[in-house]
Order: sequence, then structure tokens, then C-alpha cells
Amino acid sequence: MSRRPNIEEALKKVSSRYELVHAAAKRVSQLLERGEDIFIRDKKTGQLIKKTFQAIEDIAEGKVRVVKVRRQEENG
Repeated sequence: MSRRPNIEEALKKVSSRYELVHAAAKRVSQLLERGEDIFIRDKKTGQLIKKTFQAIEDIAEGKVRVVKVRRQEENG
């Protein structure tokens, strides 16, 4: 049985599920820039895991930070 990403821990790092989905999607984009394959090899177990799984794990473990950017409101 494959393991699941630690979503509960990842949710502690963000303010909502929506924010987690958005942050994970951005992280997957970063991981895809490093290689074309959708799988990467887990350094601990040697198993192939999806980059989406890795993105959530990275957020849960604090390997990446979620930074909120506020846009200035335009007047006019």
C-alpha cells in the first residue's frame, strides 16, 4: 500500500485548503522545471512518488515556505 501525503501537517502551514492547493500547484511547477517526468525517487525508500505528493510533503515538512503576496489596489 502506498503512503499518503501528510495533509494535516501541511494544513498547519497555510490558512486554508485552497491556499494549500495553490501552494502545492506552484511547488509542482518548480519540481517539473527540474525534470520532465512526473515521478521522482524518494531518497529514503527509493520508491517512485508523484511530484504532487512531494509538493505536499515539502510544505508539511517546512522545506518550502508559503509566502502571501498582497497586491496594491489600483485607484482609478
